[in-house]
Amino acid sequence: MYCDVWRNQPDLGVEVTSAWDHDAARLADVTAKRSLLAFGDVNGLLAQPGLEAVVIGAETSRHADLVVAAARAGKRIVLQKPLALTPSQADTIVQVVAETGVPFTLAWQMRVDPQNLRMKQLIQEGALGRVLMVRRRHGLSTHLWAGFENSWHVRPELNRGMWADDAAHAVDFLYWLLGRPSSVFAEVDTLVNPKIPDDHGIAVFRYADGTFAEVCSSFTCVAGENTTEIVGENGTVIQNYGDAPSCQAPRPERAVGLKWFLRGGQAWIDSGIPSPAGHGERIAGLAAPLAEFLHGRRPPIATAAEGRDVLHLTLACHESSTTGRRINLPPKPSSP
Repeated sequence: MYCDVWRNQPDLGVEVTSAWDHDAARLADVTAKRSLLAFGDVNGLLAQPGLEAVVIGAETSRHADLVVAAARAGKRIVLQKPLALTPSQADTIVQVVAETGVPFTLAWQMRVDPQNLRMKQLIQEGALGRVLMVRRRHGLSTHLWAGFENSWHVRPELNRGMWADDAAHAVDFLYWLLGRPSSVFAEVDTLVNPKIPDDHGIAVFRYADGTFAEVCSSFTCVAGENTTEIVGENGTVIQNYGDAPSCQAPRPERAVGLKWFLRGGQAWIDSGIPSPAGHGERIAGLAAPLAEFLHGRRPPIATAAEGRDVLHLTLACHESSTTGRRINLPPKPSSP
């Protein structure tokens, strides 16, 4: 999606030239479709004269090795979520980015989504007063995707199931919106297809000031509507059509995507920010902010250290579900 946006909008100033993949068939497919130069060796790709940046979208288990190679080659790095498969791999990424000083960002689309930015602004401006509760529903319909049960996303040696892979979007959203929580209690399980692990989960985070924040994820979700609810002392925010099932389901004509009601008001306030027709538009919406980052005109969307924080939070959800205990979270992970 980034390739297509960058190619169709040359004013963004990103020229996509080449690709590497350890999977030869996958490499041949993507390079043929987008007329890219194919490399069977990642070091050969990184050694190209004039190459300034890379986007890493490989299997999660490969992230650390590829970030190390790109960082030591002095390339600017865009990394797909989640940061890594394990805490030790996350530490490796944080350390090499710090040591080399290369520009690095994670690609979390929820952080650049216009409706999400407006919700964060409402909180920061104090329009809602003290935030008491945030609920974020996030899902996909992966059980309907042909062949998904055979993809690398569900292989534990390559990826940590659907919760750590994709509910991580919603976990990061809460982290970005409210900061680091102090504890979590979660239930994560596989309810439909044993070949697609962790297809459902609910996590309740608590913050030092007492705020509740919930992530509710289903990856067998064929339709949805309400995505985000924020309850404050002085107002309530509702967001609809904020994930794939809700974007793709039929919706009323002129349906409002983001609205809020404030104490003393007489009506809901429409943000006026349109909801995308499909979830792909939200992902493609990263292309322009990523281009700005690559040109040095904006800070990272999310740093490596923030990505490590979010990995710790998602893994704490798994720990809570496995042990049946509330997991207390330290203020920040220990340094590598």
